[in-house]
Amino acid sequence: MSVTLDGPDFVAPTVTAVSFAPAGPFSLAASSRFLECFTPASHQRAADELLRLAFPADDGTSVVAATVRQDPGTGGGPGMVRAECTVDPGAPAPAEAATAGAAADQVVRAQLARILSLDVDGTGFPALAADPVVAGLMADHPGLRPVCFHSPYEAAAWAVIGNRIRMTQAAAIKAGIARRHGPRVHLAGRTLHAFPTPAVLRTVRHVPGLTDVKIQRLHSLAEAALDGQLDAARLRALPADHALAELRALPGIGPFSAELVLIRGAGHPDVFPRHEPRVHRAVAAAYGLGAPAAADVARLADVADGWRPYRSWVATLLRVRAQDTPRTG
Repeated sequence: MSVTLDGPDFVAPTVTAVSFAPAGPFSLAASSRFLECFTPASHQRAADELLRLAFPADDGTSVVAATVRQDPGTGGGPGMVRAECTVDPGAPAPAEAATAGAAADQVVRAQLARILSLDVDGTGFPALAADPVVAGLMADHPGLRPVCFHSPYEAAAWAVIGNRIRMTQAAAIKAGIARRHGPRVHLAGRTLHAFPTPAVLRTVRHVPGLTDVKIQRLHSLAEAALDGQLDAARLRALPADHALAELRALPGIGPFSAELVLIRGAGHPDVFPRHEPRVHRAVAAAYGLGAPAAADVARLADVADGWRPYRSWVATLLRVRAQDTPRTG
C-alpha cells in the first residue's frame, strides 16, 4: 500500500495491518455500495474493490489512512476483512512518541471495526428473518451492516454543518473544510482529504457557507471531543436515554442529531430512531400499518422491539430501502 500524508503537523507515521473475522453476515462490497449513496461520505467505488478511508483518530490528534479488503468467504461464511493502515500521530511529545507505534494497532482496530460495525456480534442477526419484513430486507441487502461516521465527533460536526440546509450543500461545505484544513492523504493511487482533527477544527475561524454561529458550535464540539464527551465507548456504555440527553446538551445538537451521533457516530447497534420521519414512513409502509401510523412513534417503537438487539441495523436497512424507492404522490 502506498500512503503519503501531506502537511506540516504530521510526522513519523506508523504502518500497521489489522484483520477482522466477522461474527455473522458481513459484506464489504455492500458497505462500499452503501457509502456511494451516503452523501456525507462523498465516496466513489474503486475498480480494485478496495475501500479507502482517511479520518481523524479517536485520540483527537492522530490521522488514519486505511485500505480495506475482504477475502472470499468459505463454507458459506463471510471472508476475513483485512486493512493496511498508516497512523500519523500528529506532533507527539518525546515521551508519547516512544509508545506511538505500540498504540497504533489498538487505535486503528477499535475505530475501524466500529466504522464498519464489525465490533458487534452479528451471529444472532439472521434469526430476525423470522419476521418476513426483515427477511426481505436481508435478501435485498445481503451482508449489509450500518457503515458509521468515522467518529461521534465527525457525526456531530456533520449535524451542525447540515442543519437547515440541503444535504448536498452540507456535503460540499464539509468537503471544503477537509480540503482547506484537514490532511491530504495519497492512498493507493487516490488522494483523499480527511476531516480536520478536533485540535485543528477549534482554530478554524472562517468557513465559506457557514454562519458564525455554526462555526462557534463546531468549536464547542471540538472541545467536547477533546474533553472525552464524544467518546464512542463511553456513549455506548451509557443507557441510551442518558447518552441521548448528554448529546442534546451540546451546542447545535437536537433530538434528531443526537440519535445520529449515537447510532451512526458511536455505532450503537440497538436504538430505534424516534426522530427520523423517513424511517417511520418506511416502517409503516413495510408492515402495512397505513400512512397515519407513521406519526405514531410509540406504535412503531413497539414494532421495532421485535428487532432487538439490532434495532439500529434494521432501521438502517429500512432507510436504505426508502432511499432506493422514489416517493409518489
